[in-house]
Amino acid sequence: MTPGVVMRSAFFATVAAILLLGTSPVRAQTRSSAKTVPMTESVSKTQRETIENVIREYLLRNPTVIRDAMQALQAQEEMERQQRAASNLKSLESDLYSAPDSPTAGNPKGDVTIVVFFDYNCGHCKNSVPALQALLSKDHSIRVVYKEYPILGPQSQVAALAALAAHRQGQYSAFHLGLMESDGVSGDVIKGISDRLRLNYATLQQDMADPKLTDALNRNFRLASALEISGTPAYIIGHQIIRGAIDPDSLAKIVASERAQLITAKAAGEPANRLK
Repeated sequence: MTPGVVMRSAFFATVAAILLLGTSPVRAQTRSSAKTVPMTESVSKTQRETIENVIREYLLRNPTVIRDAMQALQAQEEMERQQRAASNLKSLESDLYSAPDSPTAGNPKGDVTIVVFFDYNCGHCKNSVPALQALLSKDHSIRVVYKEYPILGPQSQVAALAALAAHRQGQYSAFHLGLMESDGVSGDVIKGISDRLRLNYATLQQDMADPKLTDALNRNFRLASALEISGTPAYIIGHQIIRGAIDPDSLAKIVASERAQLITAKAAGEPANRLK
């Protein structure tokens, strides 16, 4: 059972106790000096049916109670999700920014780093590529770290392995863009891009079968899970985790804000840190 389901169950159990038994959880706990007695042991079948009828009638008369309660619960769960991700962000800094098997682009010594999680079969990822490329062409102080995150099926996995294999031949960026610009991902597409870039296709296939590349993908999956990233694309810029596609202007504004914070921190004598 997920935390969200447990919270919902506990929530409605509490609501039932308050609405129908006319008491608060605090008073109920105070009255129980010895031990907590399960409701199933302290309420008869007739009383339980009465309680259920009262709940039903109350909710039918006040249906917005459920909506308001669920909205509050979802907001609380989202806040807790963001807090967990923020807590993990600092401890995962090395894996995010310095993993040797993660391809990079832009300025290796850039002051602002963008980490991007993506899938080659993700339409939103493909649509987001121009925004990132435009920013890279205009801002020469940005570093990008690519995290292959193939969550949309076996072909996504194959494409990710092919891109990492191309990285070993020094052609990751071009291969990556070729996959992103393709209408679909297939063996023929991979072979076509490989031929166009004049890669050694036999070596590419051999490297794709290397368990080390699969291990690299698995590490990306663990990172995404720790950061509460379940879809693509997703970006990490400083303390921010942006889930979903982003337009060029918004991306540029986030980068500018992160750079301003870094400048302020440096002026204040604080140690340089990509997450600050």
